[in-house]
Amino acid sequence: MSHDSRTAPRICPLCEATCGLTLTIEGTTVTGARGDRDDIFSRGFICPKGASFGGLDADPDRLRLPLVRGEDGELREAAWGEAFDLIAARIPDLVKAHGPRSVGVVLGNPNVHTMAGFLYPPLLLGALRTRNVFTASTLDQMPKHVSSGLLFGDAHAIPVPDLDRTGHLLLIGANPLESNGSLCTAPDFPGRLKALRRRGGTLTVIDPRRTRTARLADRHVAIRPGADALLLAAVAHTLIDEKLADPGPLAEHLDGLDELAAALADFTPDAVAAACDVDADTITAIARELAAAPTAAVYGRIGSCTVEHGTLASWLVDVLNILTGNLDRPGGALFPLSATARAPRAAAPGTRNAAPGKGFALGRWSSRVSGHPEAKGELPIAALAEEIDTPGEGRIRALVVIAANPVLSAPDGDRLDAALADGLDFMVSVDPYLNETSRRADVVLPPPPPSQSAHFDFAFNNFAVHNQVRYTRAAVPLEDGRMDESEIHARLILAVSMHGAPPSAVDDLAVDTALTRAGAPKELAAGLTGESGPERRLDLLLRLGPYGLTLQQLLAHPHGIDLGPLKPRLPEVLRTRSGRVELLPEPIAADLPRLRRALGDRPAPLVLVGRRHLRSNNSWMHNVGSLTGGSNVCTLQIHPDDAARLGLADGDTARIESSGGGIEAPAEITDTVRSGVVSLPHGWGHSRPGTRMSVAAADPGANVNQLLDGTLLDPLSGTAVLNAIPVSVTPAHQKLP
Repeated sequence: MSHDSRTAPRICPLCEATCGLTLTIEGTTVTGARGDRDDIFSRGFICPKGASFGGLDADPDRLRLPLVRGEDGELREAAWGEAFDLIAARIPDLVKAHGPRSVGVVLGNPNVHTMAGFLYPPLLLGALRTRNVFTASTLDQMPKHVSSGLLFGDAHAIPVPDLDRTGHLLLIGANPLESNGSLCTAPDFPGRLKALRRRGGTLTVIDPRRTRTARLADRHVAIRPGADALLLAAVAHTLIDEKLADPGPLAEHLDGLDELAAALADFTPDAVAAACDVDADTITAIARELAAAPTAAVYGRIGSCTVEHGTLASWLVDVLNILTGNLDRPGGALFPLSATARAPRAAAPGTRNAAPGKGFALGRWSSRVSGHPEAKGELPIAALAEEIDTPGEGRIRALVVIAANPVLSAPDGDRLDAALADGLDFMVSVDPYLNETSRRADVVLPPPPPSQSAHFDFAFNNFAVHNQVRYTRAAVPLEDGRMDESEIHARLILAVSMHGAPPSAVDDLAVDTALTRAGAPKELAAGLTGESGPERRLDLLLRLGPYGLTLQQLLAHPHGIDLGPLKPRLPEVLRTRSGRVELLPEPIAADLPRLRRALGDRPAPLVLVGRRHLRSNNSWMHNVGSLTGGSNVCTLQIHPDDAARLGLADGDTARIESSGGGIEAPAEITDTVRSGVVSLPHGWGHSRPGTRMSVAAADPGANVNQLLDGTLLDPLSGTAVLNAIPVSVTPAHQKLP
C-alpha cells in the first residue's frame, strides 16, 4: 500500500450475506477489497463478488449524468434539473388525465441492497397512489412472504435456520454455497455448514442437481423438479401418521393441528414417490431423522418457490419446523430481531397468546387484464406487459422502474420490450446502467457507485442468523456532478407529486409519519443526529427499535455491534386475527386439492431448472470483467444419457424451446444434473441493441426467461413458474418436427 493509501470499512452490497469489507483507497479510487477480520458478523469472510468491489465501483460503463430522450428519439446526457423538470412535466399530467392506475412502478432486486432503495419507494408509491406495483419478489420469494403472512399474520415474519446451533439441517431448493444464502443472511454460509458437520450434525440436501452444497451433504436426494411440495407433504404426513409429531411448547400457540392431519392424509410416501421420483423409504427416513434430531431446521429457497406449488412448499417448510417442535427454539428456525424492527408486542391480557392482529389477506384487488390477485400489495411482474399493451381504461401509460431489468428477469422479455417501446407515453428508470430495460426510458437517473454511498441493511438484518447491527458511511466523497441516491429518490417523489419543496422535506415528512405511527412525541425529531436525511431517519428507527440504539453508537462501532444469538419470540411476532399460529389457513386448504391432483400427473420427458453462480447476482453483475469466465458461463447443463439420446456432444449448440419461444446455448454435458433435467442460469441475454454494457455484451448468453410466456404462475403468490418447465432440446442445426 502506497503512502497516500488509506483503508475504510464497507458492508458489501452485492448479495444477501452482507459481509464486512476493508476497502483500500488511493485518492478517491477503490483499488482493493478484502474481508474485514474485525467485522462482528462476517469475521473476515469474502467471496469473489466482494473481492471485485473496486472493479464494479469503477466500471466505465456506469452512467455519470442523467439521460433524457430528445425530439430525435435518442437519449442524451442532461443536467439533473432538466431531467426532474421533464418528469414533473409529464407524470402528473398523465395521472390527472387518466388516474393513478395509469402509472406502474417496478422495483428490482438491488433496491434491498441500498439505504435509498429501502427508505424511499414506499413514499413514492404513496405520492403516486397507484396499485400497479411489480417487484422482483414475484420472480423469487413471494411464496415465502405469503405463507408467512397466512401462518403468522405478518408477511415479513420469516423464520431462519439457526445455523450455528442446529444439529440437523434440511435444505430444499437451496444452494447457499453458490448463492451465499437468501432469506437467510449468513456470511460464510459454507463455513457454517462445515461447522455443522464438524460438530456431528447432519446435512440433507434435496435438489435435482448435485450442487456444491449437495456434495457437502450427508444425504443428497435428487428430486424430480417441481415436486417439492409433494415430498414435504409426505414427510409431514409421516410425522403425523407415525406419531412422531411433537410441537412441544408451540402447541399452546397453534390452531388447526387436527385439521392439518386430515388435509395431508392422501400424501403418503407411497402416494408421492412416483411423482417425486424419490422412493418411499427415503421419504420416511427423512421424516424419522428430522424427528429424532435433538435440534433441526428445514430451509427452502428459490428452487422450491418458483414452481407451480411454491406457496404450498414454503408453507410446508414451516409446518415441518412446527411439527418437530423446532420452530422458535434455539437450534431450530427462529425469528430474528433487527435493530430497526418494530418494538415487540405484549401477550393478550390473561393469556400467553399475542393480542389479535389485523391478519394477512390476499386478493384485496386484482390486475386489470387477467385478474391476478394482489399479494402483499404487489401484482405479478409476469403480467406487466399485458397491463401496458392491452387497450382499455386503466392501461399503464407511464412506468417508473427503479433498479430493475424485467426485460431480462421476467418471462417473455420480447413482449415486454415491445410494450415498453410502443405502449408507454413516458418511462423513468433509476439505474446506473443503460441496460435492456432502461434503454427504453425517457429519463434515466443514475445513482453513484457504492463507494460513494452510505450503507445499512434494513432488509437483510430481518433475516440474519445472528442479531447484529452495522453501518458504514460513504468510503469516498460524492464525485462532482453526481447526485446522492437518496436525493435522486427524494427529488423523484417531489417531481411526481407536484411539490416545489426541497428534498429535505421528504425526509421530514417520513420522520413525522414514523413518530405518529409509533405514538412517540414529536419532540424526539429535534434530537435526531446525522449528516443527512437518511441518517436522521436511521437514527429515529434505531431509537424506536427494540434495542434503543442510536446512530452515534453505530458510528462509534465501525465493525458493528453484536446483539446476541437468535431467541424465541413467540407469541410476540404473531399478527393473526386469532393471535395464534394458524396452521391450516383457508387459502392453503383451498389450494391443496390442486396439489393432490399433481399426484397423477405424468412427468414431461425433459424439464428445465435454473442455477446460481457464485460470481454473479442475477443480471446486474455481468459487466464486471473480473467476475466473467470460470464457472460463470451460460451453458445448458445436460445429463450424458439425455445428451446421447438427443445427439448432443459437449460444446455443441443446443436449441431449447418451450411455451414462450426458443433460445440457443452451448451444451455442457455433466452428471451433476439428473437425467430428464436440463439447467440454464438466470440473468443472461445481453444481446439487445442500444445498451451500454460492453463486458456483458461481449459474452451475452441466452435469456432463459424467453422460454416462458408468463401465463404459468403459482396462484396464491402470483410468482412466475421458472423451474420444472417442460422443454424440448435438439441440436441447433436440427429442426423440431
